[in-house]
Amino acid sequence: METLLVLSYAAICIFIFKVFRIPLNKWTVPTAVLGGIFLVGALVLFMNYNHPHTSLGGEYYVSTPIMPNVRGKVIEVPVTPNSPLKQGDVLFKIDPTPFQAEVSRLEAQLEETKQNVLGLEAAYKAAMSTRVKAQAERDRTYQQYRRYATGYKRGAFTKADVDNREQFYRSAEASLDAAEAEERRAKLVYESNINGQNTSIAQIEAQLVKARFDLDATVVRAPTHGFVTQVLLRPGMMAVPLPLRPVMTFINTDDEFIIGAFRQNSLLRLQPGFEADVIFRAIPGRTFKAEVVEVLPAIGEGQAQAQGVLYGTDILMRQGRPLVRFKMIDDISEYKLPLGANMEIAVYSDHAHHLAVMRKILIRMKSWQNYLYLDH
Repeated sequence: METLLVLSYAAICIFIFKVFRIPLNKWTVPTAVLGGIFLVGALVLFMNYNHPHTSLGGEYYVSTPIMPNVRGKVIEVPVTPNSPLKQGDVLFKIDPTPFQAEVSRLEAQLEETKQNVLGLEAAYKAAMSTRVKAQAERDRTYQQYRRYATGYKRGAFTKADVDNREQFYRSAEASLDAAEAEERRAKLVYESNINGQNTSIAQIEAQLVKARFDLDATVVRAPTHGFVTQVLLRPGMMAVPLPLRPVMTFINTDDEFIIGAFRQNSLLRLQPGFEADVIFRAIPGRTFKAEVVEVLPAIGEGQAQAQGVLYGTDILMRQGRPLVRFKMIDDISEYKLPLGANMEIAVYSDHAHHLAVMRKILIRMKSWQNYLYLDH
């Protein structure tokens, strides 16, 4: 950029020398050179500080590695590479046979468990009836025992008769205790529940929920709006839920953002709301309006993590650049640039407004430079 400014100054000097017929001698030439050095140097220094520029910029996006939740053989890949997808669209399908079989088995087991619970209810009611019968028998034998005991005092019954009735009463009371214990056991089995539901049924239903989740996971869908590219998955391949082996990469089109890395010298001239110009190498001769959104609060090169090694002076040698996030104001959708395109960014602060004109001219000259390259 400084080279372009020097060349512009040289062109102006040549124009002045030619138009005004200024002679080239030991006074005029050094004066023009030294004047240019001081003038151009001062302008560049003030412009660079107040209106920073970076060639380290680009449009970035978030990609999601697609991994299945279950292991199985791929039977269908209906997705078309590089075509827009909506959230929930099918990416690929896994053979659902073993997962459907597990769901069917648990559904049958659930019905069987429900029938068993009905049997537990019948057993509980039967235990209640047995307890009521035993209680009635206990009361009846007790009344007989009391009558015989009273009659014995009056001489109506013998001691043996009273002892016999007492044994009947004691036996009925023991039967009642056994019936009450059986009722309590049947009630405990029948009424054992979690949130009002039988524990056996709750356990099977929890397994059934997991099985249905696995069955639903055999159809892998788009997590957000976006597209997939470079689809190499084919029917017959095994899809495995391993973090290091994603089967495809999904590009999220809702999370695009522009980042530029600036020198730390100009941090005080990078504030949210400042205007900016953006040029793309892919679109020579054009500039686009943008706006500063935020200066990211952390520089990656300065991070430190707990580990078994002490940090030395090497960590202080890392000279990172602060990252600044931008948003595009002009619409560039008509150019259909691929995500990740590189760019250069110039920011215009609210200081030294007159020098912003120079930066605007220079950034546009840089844009025209993108027509020139020697790759062959």
